[in-house]
Amino acid sequence: MKLLHSPLVLAGKLRAAFSSPSLLPVLSAGIVSGLSLLLVQVAFGTFIFSGALSAYSSQGIGLILFGNFAVCLLFSLLGGYRGVVAGLSPAVVLVMATVVASVDADGEALLVTAVCTLIFSAAATGVFCLLVGNFQLANLLRFIPYPVVVGFVAGIGGAACLAALSLMGVNLGLQPTHLLEPIVLWTWLPGLIYGVVLYGAIKYWKNSLILPVSALFLVSAYFLALFVFGISYDEAREAGLLLTSTAQGNLWPAIWPTDLVHIDWSAIVGQIPHMIMLILIALIAIVMNIAGLEVAVGKDLDWNREFRVTGIASIFAGLGGGTVATIIVPISLRHKLLRASTRVTGIIVACVIGSALLFGDGMLQFVPTLFVGGVLVFAGLGMLDQGLIESYKRLPRTEFAIVLLIFVAITFFGLLEGVISGMVATLLFFTVRLSRLNPIESVFTTREHRSKKARTVPDRAILLAESARVKVYKLQGYIFFGSVNILSRHLKDSLDSSARLFCLMIDCTNITGFDFSAVNVVARLVKQANAMGVHVVFSGLSENLRVGLERNLPSSVFGELYLEPNIDLGMERCEELILAAWKTDKATTGQRRASLFENTVEHLERYLDRQIHFENLIEGLQPWLIPRRYATMETISAPGVPYEGLHLLISGLVSIYNSDGLRLRQCRPGDAIWPTHPLTETATIIVADEPCRTMLLKPETQRWLEQHEQELTIKLYQYLLADKYRN
Repeated sequence: MKLLHSPLVLAGKLRAAFSSPSLLPVLSAGIVSGLSLLLVQVAFGTFIFSGALSAYSSQGIGLILFGNFAVCLLFSLLGGYRGVVAGLSPAVVLVMATVVASVDADGEALLVTAVCTLIFSAAATGVFCLLVGNFQLANLLRFIPYPVVVGFVAGIGGAACLAALSLMGVNLGLQPTHLLEPIVLWTWLPGLIYGVVLYGAIKYWKNSLILPVSALFLVSAYFLALFVFGISYDEAREAGLLLTSTAQGNLWPAIWPTDLVHIDWSAIVGQIPHMIMLILIALIAIVMNIAGLEVAVGKDLDWNREFRVTGIASIFAGLGGGTVATIIVPISLRHKLLRASTRVTGIIVACVIGSALLFGDGMLQFVPTLFVGGVLVFAGLGMLDQGLIESYKRLPRTEFAIVLLIFVAITFFGLLEGVISGMVATLLFFTVRLSRLNPIESVFTTREHRSKKARTVPDRAILLAESARVKVYKLQGYIFFGSVNILSRHLKDSLDSSARLFCLMIDCTNITGFDFSAVNVVARLVKQANAMGVHVVFSGLSENLRVGLERNLPSSVFGELYLEPNIDLGMERCEELILAAWKTDKATTGQRRASLFENTVEHLERYLDRQIHFENLIEGLQPWLIPRRYATMETISAPGVPYEGLHLLISGLVSIYNSDGLRLRQCRPGDAIWPTHPLTETATIIVADEPCRTMLLKPETQRWLEQHEQELTIKLYQYLLADKYRN
């Protein structure tokens, strides 16, 4: 699929959208969304460029606004969902603030180095997203463990609330009681109240006008309070109650190409761990927001396309300000609810944000600091609600404990510590959980299951009598150092049991993978079985597992293993070993033969009666049957081969296989050979195991018999029906 629309096609669609009668709701939705996004991004920019970078806060806000303008415009034109809005995710904001705050530089080098660090991070994220999209790898990123994602969200939400208090002048290093001092109380309490009320109002009413209207009301009330208390504008600005201008009228660009000579490359190299963390959190935010938009709008998105768009937008916006592009789900969903899901809506949002760059930073001087703190509290509460409260309702308590661990680590120790603790806890949790999964799918003997090979009545009686001496373990899933102990315990119990085990079979057909510990444990058990004189048979063994056993077993022990391609041939091998051992055991041959004769008399009588019935049936049908002879390994019937008719086997052995090459049945004299499986009616492959003779009954002959030899036909069908369900 092409990422970019044809310019003429895109221009035609935009022209039609601007001339549409539904333009009014599109304009109103775009303007309101643009104002809301503008206010939030100003707060985010102020927070990112605070502390040592507060002297460049206006330039920082300009960088963020330019990045938002760019990503909104590009997503509107190129995104797969019309009406989408993109910008900074709160999760990414906190990491960006951590990155720029840890830049070790002074003077003019501080701003240039911090901005270039964000640019490199955004460009690297964009390149990675482009590679994911171009090589169709987006589906691989869907499977981030849910507790880890939720824990990151909750932790960043808690850290955002604490950062809001710090931004509003609260010294978090002092005793908590200092928060209640009157002077300190008035610096943070109004902002906290505003953030809580704003979040509650938007969650309850879900109205897009709440944020811009509340911001206008807050600014008006704030300046009214300054007037009532006799605080001048200059005094409020010097006290840190209002944002101040640091850019002399221009919000963007913050740096020029000539400023690049001030880059402190050693400081940028020192930021590589933080940059990697920023890229990781950005990818998590991108995945979460794409998935969230799919759920919210009820539409499947092309993830590879969205990653390509994200990559282009992040690179372009990063060159202007270091903004990593992510979809903003609430605003995008609101456009759908307002029936404003058009590309024009996103363009209007971008224009509203871009217009703020034209007005300079004069507007920032009217923004109270508590508004910025309140918006951060609002964003933090949203993530806490989603990360803690909602996950508590849905997650099992063990997985919710991981969420709490990550939340505490990020909130009180730092993002890097939270990431590390979360990954370690998740790995430990899944290791413990996987170790409890039973790698043994089933255990059985030749009494419960036999191979598909046709056996004589005496052989079947021998296998039934000696069934306890054969034990088959059918394995499943991924076997590693945690789960192999379960297998080891069962195999040891079988080897150490009072029953005299003669043959141990391990079926590996359904094994998806293994590690060295599993190979090592199985190799030790094979050596123990070999020392006890127990034959070991493997079926469905992969090449990697075969090589692993060969490397971990002495050549003499490995040479005595029986390796069969599938479980049926493995069972046949076990049966052959049991039969050979029984027939060569001279110590109790006489006693066993007498017991065998007693147990098989009735079965032999039924077998002879069946053969007599079969021979009589062949004799009656002789005039209408066509004799056929087949050599060893000659195909009798297969998909794509013209259907000849029903074969009645006179001599020799014939095997029936499915399309995967697994033997379904072995036929012996007296059996009817069907071209399809008797129960599933799927086409089969029928091959002669040795020279054999059959009698062919063609379909047209069978239809003639139904009309003219009804009594003989009934006898034939009675025999075929009994033969069909006997097998």
